[in-house]
Amino acid sequence: MTHRNAFLSPRGRLALAQCVVDDGWTLRRAAERFNCAAATAKKWADRYRAGGVEAMDDLSSRPHHCPNQLPVRRERRIIKLRFTKRWGAPRIAAHLKIACSTVEAVLRRYHMPLLRHLDQNTGLPVRRPKPQRYEHPEPGDLVHVDIKKLGRIPDGGGHRALGRAAGKRNNAKGGRGYAYLHHAVDDHTRLAYSEILGDERKETASAFWGRANTFFNRHGIIVKRVLTDNGSCYRSKLFAKALGEQIKHKRTRPYRPQTNGKVERFNRTLAAEWAYADTYTSDQARAATYDDWLHHYNHHRAHTGIKGLTPIERLRVHNLPGNYN
Repeated sequence: MTHRNAFLSPRGRLALAQCVVDDGWTLRRAAERFNCAAATAKKWADRYRAGGVEAMDDLSSRPHHCPNQLPVRRERRIIKLRFTKRWGAPRIAAHLKIACSTVEAVLRRYHMPLLRHLDQNTGLPVRRPKPQRYEHPEPGDLVHVDIKKLGRIPDGGGHRALGRAAGKRNNAKGGRGYAYLHHAVDDHTRLAYSEILGDERKETASAFWGRANTFFNRHGIIVKRVLTDNGSCYRSKLFAKALGEQIKHKRTRPYRPQTNGKVERFNRTLAAEWAYADTYTSDQARAATYDDWLHHYNHHRAHTGIKGLTPIERLRVHNLPGNYN
């Protein structure tokens, strides 16, 4: 910011304009005295005549109109997606098919807080320290494996479809326990393989890993390490046999789910964008949409953690000649 007493600051401009307007100096003489061009002297003299002392301050550089600015309706749609779905700028940009920088500019103009500064339950701004992010350099270096328990929906719908009181009565009569979603997520590409199964026993978990490993191999990923929690099914000899001698098994620290953060983030995305994103009238109706959602997650959903790419796109980057064998 220019000092108030600097040369041709508002105070210097006022002295220049007063010499011309009040004292009758010629523009050339005033320009020589204040070491500026005659056009500059004329500009400040004209402004002084029109607006007085207040006209000596700099005018705003903001344009009177911005023909390339998004329509207000489009901006409101961006804010709505941020407020209701809590999406980041890359995700909103991919959804609306506009530039990410444009979305970021709109969010700044409306003073929207950063997602990492929001409380996940209430959506209110709560500033938190930025977590340190780790990532393995190659696909297959580490695969996160976990199980997500999801309450089954009774026939006719639960409280989301019928209301809380009716939903509780319906669940008490036709409660169906839990569905067990087994996940395997590659650390580097975020490529996910998942199945809805009936339990979390060692036989089920071991058979699931066999199919997951086949899925990754089919995409050119050779799994080297697997990270799980300390569940009994993962501590069994049967699961160790399913991994084989070529795959190293790592376990998280007790009571530290952050260690398995990639698959925990997948669970959160799954809950927000599939499990509770719509009102389902039965568990079969929800399960029928899972494969389509998982395909969307792997092939079409932009991930902020991998610079706006989809898992398949990031995998293709590494499968280019010379990048990954």
